[in-house]
Amino acid sequence: MSRPKRTWREKLADDKGLPVVQSIDASKSKKWGEGTFVIPAPREVDGLMRQVPRGRVTTIDDLRRTLASKHRATIACPLTTGIFAWIAAHAAEEARADGAERSTPYWRTLKAGGELNPKYPGGITALTAQLSAEGHRVAQRRKRFFVEDFDRKRHRFADSVD
Repeated sequence: MSRPKRTWREKLADDKGLPVVQSIDASKSKKWGEGTFVIPAPREVDGLMRQVPRGRVTTIDDLRRTLASKHRATIACPLTTGIFAWIAAHAAEEARADGAERSTPYWRTLKAGGELNPKYPGGITALTAQLSAEGHRVAQRRKRFFVEDFDRKRHRFADSVD
C-alpha cells in the first residue's frame, strides 16, 4: 500500500531538522572555498520570498546572501535554496487554487541576472503576466526571458533577518 502523495504545502512545512550550518570541506569542494555553509529550512526561503514587495524583484542569489548572513555562514547552499524556492512557488499556487487571498509572490524571485524561472507554475507566460501587471518589462534574449532593469528594481533585504 503506497502513501498518499504529499501536498506542496506539506513539503514546504517539513523542515527536516533544517536549518543546518556545516563546515565546508575544502578537500571535496574547491568551488565553495573555505568557511561554512547553511542549508536553510524551506519556510525560511518562503519567508524571504514573501518580503519582496509589489513592483520589486529579488534573485535566488539575493536570498542566499541573506540566509548566509542570518546564519553567520560563508554561503547558503545554492541547490537547496533553489529547490525550496520552487516548492514555495508550487505551494503558493496550491493555496491560491484552494481560495487563499494572499500567497507567496514567487514570480518576484528571479534567477541570476534577472532571468525568469520557467520551472515556476504557469511557466514563462504566467510569470510575464504577473510581472507585467506589477509594472515590469520582460524581454526575451534568445530562448530565455529577463526582467529589464531588474537591478534597479531589486529588493534589498535588511541586514538582520529574523
